[in-house]
Amino acid sequence: MKLEILQVPDCPNVELLERRIAEAVAGERVDVTITHRVLDDQVGAAEAGMTGSPTLLLDGLDPFAEPGLVPSVSCRLYRADGGGIDGAPSVAALRAAIHLAPGENEIEVPAGPADCCAPATGVDSPVAALGAWRCAAQPAGPAQVAIHHTDRP
Repeated sequence: MKLEILQVPDCPNVELLERRIAEAVAGERVDVTITHRVLDDQVGAAEAGMTGSPTLLLDGLDPFAEPGLVPSVSCRLYRADGGGIDGAPSVAALRAAIHLAPGENEIEVPAGPADCCAPATGVDSPVAALGAWRCAAQPAGPAQVAIHHTDRP
């Protein structure tokens, strides 16, 4: 199984993701190869399918892809098992993505990603609000991307 981590330079959550991948496959008969691709521009992120850093590709596909996320050279947030947010998928979510049974003391994660950008129905969800804000904060076009990347005095 080929895992590719798409990341921005010096992403603080890559080490956390690597540690959780190692924990997720520990003791399993899974042949895992991890490669890294460092991206530092919007064009590269769009071509690679990076919707924030770190983005994990499992055999070329993002198992945590969510509707509404756009390619981005920014931090990526994931839903935590307890309902909060985190900088990398949980061990349980990684095991589910790799199609491994839940480990000891793990809660089974439902299949399929949640839509972080969709409003929560009937509930004020901080995760949904943060996801909606992140999606709304993306540059809307080439002019906004250019302004965002300019060096200001």
